[in-house]
Amino acid sequence: MSDSAAPSNWFGQPRGLTILFLTNMWETFSYYGMRALLVYYMTKQLVISQEHSSLIYGTYTSFAYFTPIVGGAIADRYLGKKWAVIIGATTMAAGHFMMAFEPMFYVALATIAIGNGLFLPSLPSQINDLYGPDDPRRGWAYNVYYVGVNVGGFLAPLICGTLGETYGWHYGFGAAGIGMLTGLVIYLAGQKYLPSPRTPATILPEHALESVAGSRRDTFLLLLGVGLAVTVFRGAYEQVGNTVALWIEGTNRHVGSAQIPMTWFQSLNPLLVILLTPVLLARWKRKAGADREHSPLQKMAIGSLIVGGAYALLAIASAVEPTRASWLWVAAYFFVLTLGELYILPTGLGLFARLAPPKLGATTVAAWYLAIFTGSMTAGLIGSWYSSLPPSFFFLVLTAVAALASAILLSLDRRARSVEEARIAERSALAAVPEGLAANV
Repeated sequence: MSDSAAPSNWFGQPRGLTILFLTNMWETFSYYGMRALLVYYMTKQLVISQEHSSLIYGTYTSFAYFTPIVGGAIADRYLGKKWAVIIGATTMAAGHFMMAFEPMFYVALATIAIGNGLFLPSLPSQINDLYGPDDPRRGWAYNVYYVGVNVGGFLAPLICGTLGETYGWHYGFGAAGIGMLTGLVIYLAGQKYLPSPRTPATILPEHALESVAGSRRDTFLLLLGVGLAVTVFRGAYEQVGNTVALWIEGTNRHVGSAQIPMTWFQSLNPLLVILLTPVLLARWKRKAGADREHSPLQKMAIGSLIVGGAYALLAIASAVEPTRASWLWVAAYFFVLTLGELYILPTGLGLFARLAPPKLGATTVAAWYLAIFTGSMTAGLIGSWYSSLPPSFFFLVLTAVAALASAILLSLDRRARSVEEARIAERSALAAVPEGLAANV
């Protein structure tokens, strides 16, 4: 049952979105808080070599974005989204607290990754059920939700990192565990604002759903195409923490006699997400009111082009100031990059959730996170070219990669419109199911 008619308290959205937003914020705080300490903990406390630590770190982060595929299927087929979130959050919190015991290090990492597999696809897949089939707010709901990711990501290194470095690593891991439990408490306390797990989509027989849904094959082919485009896009986007970080190290970061720490620039991205999202949502709302809003695939294509423009800025900076480019170029890069990111990443997550066939919501959302896994691998491959190419040419290559992703997304726009229209018709039909049907099941 949607609460779209209920009073709103966050960017004009249903109250349930605030509950999911805050739950996600604290989950992100816990995950990134632990991750911010992980390499330092391994090399300094556990005295693991840098090479071995990097291998462990890469394996853990990859596994954490692979487990949602299995966790999403379990949530859809057996547990349901609510219990998948509860069990996943509890498991992740246990893993964070296990990090306080050195002999349990590997078990703790596996526990967190397994819990993340249940939690990650099950929480955002509930957003779509907060809205009626024709509710225009669905289009930017995931941008509001995306702010939660970045608020948590912004706070995590500041709190968990400071506690870990100042008072001891275990204090930082403990703070991450407490953050996860805080998110779980908020989720449980806000259940009255969230969709009932016994919606028509979960109680109608399979043949009735398929008679409304049309061809699932078209949907999955579309999502596969979008996933491939996002994989290409992330080949450029994910350089922000890789080759771009190396380039920033060589820039002129002086402000007077002081020098800006190079790691501080990484905090610009989540901060700008928080600051730019309200402005962008207000613009989209005006365009929607004037019936001039872009389709989801058009937004994503625009975002990919904007991100390409961010790398074009770095190409220009590398050509104009080849030795010590000003830090102002870096600030401009992050501004443009974040603007493009807001067009493509939350929109893509929302698209996957809206196009998910009945009974496969968490599984379909998990497929979106799989694109992070494949995209990160693509970024690693492309990033290996950095040392063999002039920086200006390398960043132009990234511009071309982002432009290619934009072209692929635009080519899928017409198919996406028809599939989404079919999904809206399906949701309308499911919403018309008599309430008594649920009571008789």
